[in-house]
Amino acid sequence: MVENENSAGANPGIGKVVAVFVILGIVVAGLLFMMGSWLKRSEVKMLSVGQSIPDFSMTSFSGESYRLSDLKSKIILVNIWSSWCTSCDEEALMLQEVWTEVEDSGYYLFLGLDYVDTEKPALAFIQEHGVTYPNGPDIGSNISKMFKIQGVPESFLIGKDGTLKAIQIGAFILSVDVREFLTLAKD
Repeated sequence: MVENENSAGANPGIGKVVAVFVILGIVVAGLLFMMGSWLKRSEVKMLSVGQSIPDFSMTSFSGESYRLSDLKSKIILVNIWSSWCTSCDEEALMLQEVWTEVEDSGYYLFLGLDYVDTEKPALAFIQEHGVTYPNGPDIGSNISKMFKIQGVPESFLIGKDGTLKAIQIGAFILSVDVREFLTLAKD
């Protein structure tokens, strides 16, 4: 009978060890799944210069609508930003400076897309930085997803032919950088 008692007493300990291994196995499997998903997403390639940009539309905070297919006569600088983005502050001032220089030419259009933000802080950001080029929310991040952004700010230059001419990842450092960026789409 002593044997039976020892055997019965050992089973609960083995059961606990098995339960711990099962739980650890589930946790490890979950982590491997998450890492695999992350790696799959990190393999998503950005748009390439020369690639045609799919048609998209945006509505500005002031209610004007812009559709890429209707803007073929212009070179378009799309800037994706957020009010919570600290590097967007200086960049907004530079973009506005260059926009003021080129606006009257009718050759360019700057479109700002507010990414993962709410309207009140976005409008405060626009006012604080004196931004006058069209800006609107990127509803559902649909346009940002199409451009496959990695973060904010990012800018994309679209030529009159609807192809991507240049990409700026991160903020422009100087106003001259914005001017040089625009020259990359000249025909």
